[in-house]
Amino acid sequence: MDHAEMDVLAYMGFPQAHRTKLHSTNPIERLNGEIKRRTEVVGIFPNEDAIILLEQNDEWAVQRSRYMTLETVAPLSDDPLVSLPPVTAA
Repeated sequence: MDHAEMDVLAYMGFPQAHRTKLHSTNPIERLNGEIKRRTEVVGIFPNEDAIILLEQNDEWAVQRSRYMTLETVAPLSDDPLVSLPPVTAA
């Protein structure tokens, strides 16, 4: 256990707001549950990528605060060139 201390506590290097998102598998479980729920309703998708894109897009649009955004992670980076265009309301 002593040898794994640095690995176990690696998430402590992230900001407090990100820690709960890092040590939980809930977002992955939620994504899988939503994919299952939607496939039962829709039944047919053109391909697997379409299923995943639909779900991720919906989750991102509705629950953006659940995820670590580039804006909140950028201060941790050594690369100042990383940026995204502003999010527009749909």
